[in-house]
Amino acid sequence: MFRNRGGICADSARVPDAEAAAFASQFDDKYRLELLESFERTGVSWFWATDPDGVLIYLSPSAISNFPEGLPVLGRHLGKVFETADTNSGDGRSRPLSFMLSARTTFDHHPVHLISPEDGAAIENDVWWSLTGKPHFDEKDGFLGYRGIAQDISDSYQQARASSRAAVVDSLTGLANRHHMTNRLTAMLNAYRVEKRSCALLMLDLDRFKQVNDTLGHPAGDELLRQVAQRLQRIVPACAEIGRLGGDEFQVIVPDLDDRGELGELANRIIQMISQPYSIEGSRAIIGTSIGIAIAPYDGIEPNELIKATDLALYAAKGGGRAQFRFYSNDLKESADDRREIEEDLRDALAHGQLEMHYQPFVGAKDHQVRGFEALMRWEHPEHGAISPTVFIPIAEDSNLIDSLGEWALRQACLDAAKWPGDLAVSVNVSAQQFLNENLPVVVDNALAASGLSAKQLELEITESVFMGDVSATDVMFKKLRKLGVRLALDDFGTGYSSLSYLRRAPFDKIKIDQSFVRGCTEGNNNSNAAIITAIVSLAKAMGMRTTAEGVEALDELERIGALDADLVQGFIFSRAVPQRAVMEKLATGELHYEPIGPARHRADRKTLFRRVGIIHEDHHYTAMLRDLSRSGARIEGLVDVPVGTQLVLDLGEGQLVVGTVRRSQDATQGLSFEKPLVSDGAGGLVTRHRVSPYMLSAAGMPLRALPAGHHTPPRATRGQSSSPRFLEVDIMAGSLRAG
Repeated sequence: MFRNRGGICADSARVPDAEAAAFASQFDDKYRLELLESFERTGVSWFWATDPDGVLIYLSPSAISNFPEGLPVLGRHLGKVFETADTNSGDGRSRPLSFMLSARTTFDHHPVHLISPEDGAAIENDVWWSLTGKPHFDEKDGFLGYRGIAQDISDSYQQARASSRAAVVDSLTGLANRHHMTNRLTAMLNAYRVEKRSCALLMLDLDRFKQVNDTLGHPAGDELLRQVAQRLQRIVPACAEIGRLGGDEFQVIVPDLDDRGELGELANRIIQMISQPYSIEGSRAIIGTSIGIAIAPYDGIEPNELIKATDLALYAAKGGGRAQFRFYSNDLKESADDRREIEEDLRDALAHGQLEMHYQPFVGAKDHQVRGFEALMRWEHPEHGAISPTVFIPIAEDSNLIDSLGEWALRQACLDAAKWPGDLAVSVNVSAQQFLNENLPVVVDNALAASGLSAKQLELEITESVFMGDVSATDVMFKKLRKLGVRLALDDFGTGYSSLSYLRRAPFDKIKIDQSFVRGCTEGNNNSNAAIITAIVSLAKAMGMRTTAEGVEALDELERIGALDADLVQGFIFSRAVPQRAVMEKLATGELHYEPIGPARHRADRKTLFRRVGIIHEDHHYTAMLRDLSRSGARIEGLVDVPVGTQLVLDLGEGQLVVGTVRRSQDATQGLSFEKPLVSDGAGGLVTRHRVSPYMLSAAGMPLRALPAGHHTPPRATRGQSSSPRFLEVDIMAGSLRAG
């Protein structure tokens, strides 16, 4: 008797070989089945099988127990039970499960996710499986279906997905991070270059974010960034991609959009949305944003080229006064260089006494008697001449020079005002950044002490932006300044985010009505400005405050302001800002009355230009001078004998072509109306919606590159001999005539 390895007794001499084999086979099948069932119950792996049509005919029972209750599994096509999971690999290797089943290919460790039988959408049950499958055939190569193994990879898959997401997502806002945006832009530009498509890139930088961060704290700053991200997601097109590059910088990629009119509208909507007040931990914060815009392939072909163009446009938008957008143009690089030079020279100007204070009077609205002067900073550059405060003040704010500049201005204004007769007041502008400096009361006190000026003669002009930070810190600063005895004025009221709470909380003595309300207050079709002025004056009187109307230039404006009962008037109609010596000469006469001098009526500003442009007519190119430019037309000089009704194409440079029809023509001057109106460039200028495409120039034999400066119209194919020039060209500058 023998005992085999299975523990079964048998007499080999008495049991025939065939019976032994059959018995062993029966035992092996039973043992294999028990082994497989035991393996299935462990949950390490499960078995599955399909019929030739891909219908699931077997799945380990312990695997089915993991499915949501009542969800049908067996009897459904495998490709309608699972879908290929998103691996975030970006390599395109994760083919759909249904594709591999139809191709009858072997697949190994293929990640899948359960889907709904109703709509095929993924069922979010945080369960991911790995399927391994092999097609099964009979002896005659007839396909019998798939046999395979399934494994639960939920834990490892979630970890891998979290790691992959962390590599491309900004953890604070949930937007794409810098790394992902750079890779996405690179991939998009490479593909679009082949497909001859366009792509717009917007770069955003938050204005006054540092002020909120510093006053309310970093947690509040983080919450503000999250709210900004949410607003951006609501307003940008669905096809766009949004990323946070770090700090307070955001980026938006908009595919297939090169219309600068639409992009300008989008930028304005973003600016308006971002500028609405935020509620953060019980505090009210207000910020703004500046936006730079560049478009591929016009402004750049390669990613670095396009990003640099957007940066320059953003730099220009911030330098132009913030809360605005700018399109890239070739002259911005020179402007950026100028800005850096101004910053360096401004430090020297402050150190070497190149700065000077000028003074503009504010007078009684009815008696025209001077009540005081506003101190305005002026800078005469030794090489570049006068540089406007609108240029160098924002640079001083960005380069941390504003505190030093503000301290000098206070000291100098007090010294000058102390020499004026009587008790004339001097008002000095205090920037929001300077206001937040806890040293400000000491600076003011020192300036008063050094000059001997009475505190009641010093008026500090403060803008609404000081209320955008920590409310308690702002209140403390107001109390300290009021304790010194100085007066306080709210500047540019009505242009920002005016709130009655400002006036109720802050101890202002005066409200300054911004000149934007003065403009047009006398026009018959514009009653809103006059109504706003009336409301501000009434509000100020009710709260015991005085009012000053700024920017009055015409006699009809002065008359209307007086009728609206404003207390004081300031503007060119009485005097521009003049140096201290001119003020002293005026006051030395003892005459404190100012006579209004100005035009009888306000005239709207006109944008007058004087630059050369190209003119295209038929197959001839001319040169003319652009005199006036508006959205709908232009006035040019330089062509003689141009009939009314003639269609011309203006080449404004950098690929900007605009079709116009001559409506007026006299001698060498023509007035044109445009076929399509121009759009804003974000900085008071005008641009065309579309430009000559570099792809078109490349097809004509030119190298594919961003549009350079100057005139670059595509060459025209001519048939035979070209016609003679139709018009005589006049060189306006030289006063000569020549044939085109």
